[in-house]
Amino acid sequence: RTSPRLLCAATQQKNPGQNLEEDQSQSQNEQKAETSSAEKLLAEEKAKLEEQLKEVTDKYKRALADAENVRQRSQKLVEEAKLYGIQSFCKDLLEVADILEKATESVPKEEIKDDNPHLKSLYEGLVMTEVQIQKVFKKHGLLRLDPLGAKFDPYEHEALFHTPVEGKEPGTIALVSKIGYKLHGRTLRPALVGVVKD
Repeated sequence: RTSPRLLCAATQQKNPGQNLEEDQSQSQNEQKAETSSAEKLLAEEKAKLEEQLKEVTDKYKRALADAENVRQRSQKLVEEAKLYGIQSFCKDLLEVADILEKATESVPKEEIKDDNPHLKSLYEGLVMTEVQIQKVFKKHGLLRLDPLGAKFDPYEHEALFHTPVEGKEPGTIALVSKIGYKLHGRTLRPALVGVVKD
């Protein structure tokens, strides 16, 4: 028969081994819990960083697009300044062209004869000057608008009056008081016209 003391000692000897196994399994559980919580923290941190990266990338792309738009707009403005920079100069020259045209129109055709050489030379000189100035205008993109018989267009013509004219369609131009001009497709001076009404 074993004594109670030996039983107690045997129990005590068994207990340290069990305690060690329990401690190990408990520490493994704690490590697993720590690992899973660390993984959760890392996953959350990764998600935050990915979101920040997405935002920064989006802002970067927008900034690139804005810079490209500004570059294109400024390039367009420079090109327009090159094309239309001579606009005020052209307007001033139009007055000279109008005077030349009025001068040639005011000379009666029957007076231009060989027996009147001074008037004939002066008239021919005025006509040549008028032709030359129109060539220069055309070279620089300035074109005449002589809309007689055309449909009225408020972007190219300015109506001075409306009048009924037999045999002409309403809304067409019956009379041109002053020739208009366009600079590179943009109306520089509208033609002053009389329009047919019903």
